[in-house]
Amino acid sequence: MIIEIGHYALILALATALIISVVPVIGARRLDRAMMDVASVGSLAMFALVAFSFAVLTYAHVVSDFSVANVWENSHSLVPLLFKFSGVWGNHEGSMMLWLLILALFSALVAAFGRNLPDSLRANVLAVQAWISVAFILFILLTSNPFMRLDPAPAEGKDLNPVLQDVGLAIHPPLLYLGYVGFSVCFSFAVAALIEGRIDAAWARWVRPWTLAAWTFLTLGIAMGSYWAYYELGWGGWWFWDPVENASFMPWLAGTALLHSALVMEKREALKIWTVLLAILTFSLSLMGTFLVRSGVLTSVHAFASDPSRGVFILCILLIFIGGALSLFAFRAPLLSAGGLFAPISREGALVLNNLILTVACGTVLTGTLYPLLLETLTGDKISVGPPFFNMTFGLLMAPLLVIVPFGPLLAWKRGDLLAVLQRLYLVAILAFVAAVIVFYIEHGGPVLAVLGLAAALFLIFGAIADLWYRAGAGKVAASIAWRRLAGLPRSAFGTALAHAGLGVVVLGIVAVTTFETEHVVEMKPGQTVEAGGYSVRFDGMKPANGPNYSEERGHFSIGRGGVEVADVWSSKRIYAARQMPTTEASILTFGLSQLYMSLGDPTDDGGIVVRIWWKPFILCIWGGTVIMATGGFVSLSDRRLRVGAPSRRAKPAPPAMEPAE
Repeated sequence: MIIEIGHYALILALATALIISVVPVIGARRLDRAMMDVASVGSLAMFALVAFSFAVLTYAHVVSDFSVANVWENSHSLVPLLFKFSGVWGNHEGSMMLWLLILALFSALVAAFGRNLPDSLRANVLAVQAWISVAFILFILLTSNPFMRLDPAPAEGKDLNPVLQDVGLAIHPPLLYLGYVGFSVCFSFAVAALIEGRIDAAWARWVRPWTLAAWTFLTLGIAMGSYWAYYELGWGGWWFWDPVENASFMPWLAGTALLHSALVMEKREALKIWTVLLAILTFSLSLMGTFLVRSGVLTSVHAFASDPSRGVFILCILLIFIGGALSLFAFRAPLLSAGGLFAPISREGALVLNNLILTVACGTVLTGTLYPLLLETLTGDKISVGPPFFNMTFGLLMAPLLVIVPFGPLLAWKRGDLLAVLQRLYLVAILAFVAAVIVFYIEHGGPVLAVLGLAAALFLIFGAIADLWYRAGAGKVAASIAWRRLAGLPRSAFGTALAHAGLGVVVLGIVAVTTFETEHVVEMKPGQTVEAGGYSVRFDGMKPANGPNYSEERGHFSIGRGGVEVADVWSSKRIYAARQMPTTEASILTFGLSQLYMSLGDPTDDGGIVVRIWWKPFILCIWGGTVIMATGGFVSLSDRRLRVGAPSRRAKPAPPAMEPAE
């Protein structure tokens, strides 16, 4: 009975969303406070209903209720409890329920914390959120119902995909969806503002915290997914330009541009039209990512759905929301004011250049991702656009951005002095280059261009420190005064510095591991030794073992340095009994920021086994840098100026419906 109640709660959530979709919009037109308040109360009620429905599905997984088709297809009585929880969203139907839950959560958060918004704007924002909710609840109920029953109930489940039975999957999808779906709020603000016909600095102030929150969670979600694939798939790589990886990376690029564009709009009331368009495009890219993963268009370890009807349904959602929002934008944009003016050499100019590079880079990734699909659809020919294309095009586009980023915070608003900034940063650039040469020498050389990559990464890190240094007046005033100035800086200043420094750490890791990593693919027998990264790796032999729902063959390795054993690890190949599916569990040893990575291959006829051994210097900088970036996002979110006190709109006598274009 509890399963049917959960299903019914989802139907009630649909009815609630339909009411929110209509009544507040009418209330905003009539300036009827009671009708507009329906949006807030209804959004909280919808979240409660969706949360209850999701909790029922989770309960079914935890108690292994195999009368529910979703549980039977994606669980097993022997699966550890953690993976019963993650199994809820480790499939198509459950992942869409998670998508809907987070969408309803953001609507409830806007209702609860958006009290400083004008009543009509809040009503319209929540109505647009409800429109999206209606579409996805209908999608779940009509094509992806997770509450379908089986009669008679099977005695045992098919088991969760073994590749997904990992703690990383318990973390990765929720973080990713908090980013994906979080951008729906920015989209809703944009559409609501276009409906009202008024966009100003106050609107940008209201949008920024939601953009920053979504960007921060998406950063962590992408990083967690990258690390999960790195250690779980046994392939030794951290990014492969997989189309589904790209599907999450494109909203991140657009969201980064939106974050900076909204800052310009808030400070200078410039880039209004561009910021609204970015808000629409960012969530549109999130919807497109949902379509790619859930439609069956792509075959990937990340993709779940293969039912064409689901793809058609999501494609209709895409056309309605993206097409509708862009049509509204095309109709309203010519009537909006263009905003303030500024000199090319200014902080605004640097942020515009940032936007230009990021959007072109996003367009490049979009082209490389969709072109093979479009070509196959139109001609039937299959081509592959792989890492060489993306590395060359994306890398060349992003290289100038890495150099420009430290300049932005040091330039003045409206009109800046480039020469003065150069004088402040030349010492930073020299230090970065010298440090890059030292790292290059310590790692025993490589391509000369690697020095420039390392220097650019260190320039980002040192530049972020220099920004805080000059803000505090260090070197020009007494140390005690400089310290008080530093402590008195707004938290957003520290958040910006952390985000930029984190980007530098990520680039440092990418350049170092790409340039200096070593790989050995060898056949090893017990007692044989291979040198990697200054360590000796001795293979000691294989040993069988059993887990809760799998059996495995484990290989033991002893790691030594200078004739002294420093560690030992196990690497294994598992067979999951229910699905009879093999997986490879790599063994990874961490030494500082570097890792020794060992993965078992196939056994040989003479009693040996193929082993792949990588030495990956500074590999942890890639994920550590993203954590620093996300920390910067959370620090900025803690800045009171981003949470309360949005500038109020000044009352104007008899304001026109739209601001005239300048």
